[in-house]
Amino acid sequence: MIRTPLRPLARILRARDRGENPDRIEAENRRLRHEQMQDSARQRAEGRLLVMAAMFLFAFGTIGLRMGVLASTVPAEPTAQARGNPIIGQRADILDREGRILATNLQTHSLYAQPPQMIDPERAATELAAIFPELEAEALLEDFTGDRRFLWIRREISPEQMQAVHDIGEPGLLFGPREMRLYPNGAVAAHVLGGASYGREGVSSAEVIGVAGVEKHFDDRLRDPANEGAPLRLSLDLSVQAASERVLQGGMMLMNAKGASSVLMDVDTGEILSMVSLPDFDPNDRPRALTEGDQGDSPLFNRAVQGVYELGSVFKIVTVAQAMELGLVDPETEIDTSGPLTWGRFTIRDFRDYGDELTTREVIVKSSNIGTARIAQEIGAERQRAFLDRLGFLDPTPAEMVEAPTGVPLLPDNWSEISTMTISYGHGLSSSPLHLAAGYASLVNGGTRVTPTLLRRDRPQQGARVVSPEVSARARAMLRAVVTEGTASFGDVAGYRVGGKTGTADKPRPEGGYFEDKTIATFASVFPADDPRYVLVVTLDEPQIEALGETRRTAGWTAVPVAAEMIRRAAPLLDMRPDVARRRPVGVTLTSN
Repeated sequence: MIRTPLRPLARILRARDRGENPDRIEAENRRLRHEQMQDSARQRAEGRLLVMAAMFLFAFGTIGLRMGVLASTVPAEPTAQARGNPIIGQRADILDREGRILATNLQTHSLYAQPPQMIDPERAATELAAIFPELEAEALLEDFTGDRRFLWIRREISPEQMQAVHDIGEPGLLFGPREMRLYPNGAVAAHVLGGASYGREGVSSAEVIGVAGVEKHFDDRLRDPANEGAPLRLSLDLSVQAASERVLQGGMMLMNAKGASSVLMDVDTGEILSMVSLPDFDPNDRPRALTEGDQGDSPLFNRAVQGVYELGSVFKIVTVAQAMELGLVDPETEIDTSGPLTWGRFTIRDFRDYGDELTTREVIVKSSNIGTARIAQEIGAERQRAFLDRLGFLDPTPAEMVEAPTGVPLLPDNWSEISTMTISYGHGLSSSPLHLAAGYASLVNGGTRVTPTLLRRDRPQQGARVVSPEVSARARAMLRAVVTEGTASFGDVAGYRVGGKTGTADKPRPEGGYFEDKTIATFASVFPADDPRYVLVVTLDEPQIEALGETRRTAGWTAVPVAAEMIRRAAPLLDMRPDVARRRPVGVTLTSN
């Protein structure tokens, strides 16, 4: 804007020439300037008000239009959408080899109290004690009326219990959502699964963590959100596991044993199809560990993995197989069995007198300690130890359980010649039934090392060779002869050609020496013997049965018939058809000329 001067020189000079007052010119110009400034300010204000009015009109118009649209639509619950796969936060399921559930999650609630918010603590305590019999009303009332501001009542409650607590109507009793680990089959496969518990927990959520078995071993994998809840599939067969537990439980009671275990394993893949340890427990209500006494008597103790025992004569086939592999003997080699065999202050005897000589095959069939010890002398301590190491008898088994590393074999401090002799027939070295199953599988599958696993495998293992196929075939023939001619005659199952070896070992005393009336009875079996698919090891702790007027504690009378019944039950479940010879037709038949 061009401003006009208040005192223009030309006008001032003309005004003076006419005798007028020049100040009037300045006053007039000042008035005109002020009017011009007022007009300009008014125009700016009017423009701003117009813009603001337009903005308000647009905003209210938009809101009104949106309200009209919402009013004319059908009400619906809001939904959330996300791109890609959602992250699964819960613990993954555990399945058996056929996809059947072994462990899963269940949505439930916890119950807690906030005493400051309670109206009638005495009534609440009485009602809760009626709903939960394990709670005491007096103790609850003391907590409700004390200084505590928060109190857990139950970590898990059923829907029925939740409704009963809700009916109390006490505002200080509150519920929190959470997940619990559920084992729908109860005690079946309890020692394999182990169990789970709560880690970090709050009123609205809780962290489920594994405490034993595969639940603990695979804890990170089961809780990893990156796996998107993919289940963990084990090698176990639920049907075979249940049948094995039922038979072994009955056998343990019939044989008056204090404990029992069994392992059923595929000889080619190393898959464990069944693993039983008795006494067992329900992982839904896992008991506490023993605080005193022998932990081996606890139901939590896994005898198949953690229990290391002198397993007795089942080791004899290992010794003979090594000797045949070294070319020291063959099945018909004559072995000196005259006895007793004396080494220093130690004496080795047989169960009965077998004469002065037996063939290698007869040493296994008749289970001669003296014959096996003499074969071990030819092998030597260094070669024996190396062979047992190749079979996995000197280290804990790598099975996928948190308890596996604790099953450490007990070895002699000085692997002397006498140790070599006693180890050859199963004394002086303690190992677990799982060690034995893996060792037998490696010997009878053609001679390649097998590592036991609890995960499903689709292909045979390609392990290192431990014996030749020819030696493996000879060993299988000897094991079959033990059942048909020797100490395991009760183990024959029609149609399945069972082979195996018995072992009866005296239990060691804590103060030294051995009990005379307490044994560990073991039967390590393979079936079918001519082309093995499975190994079954059954072990009974302190069995005894009255038969033919005598108390029997040997494996042939105790473990063998139990194993035979387990094979009879399990084989059909494993899709194994019995190989039964066809009978000749009876009666009139049509023939051609």
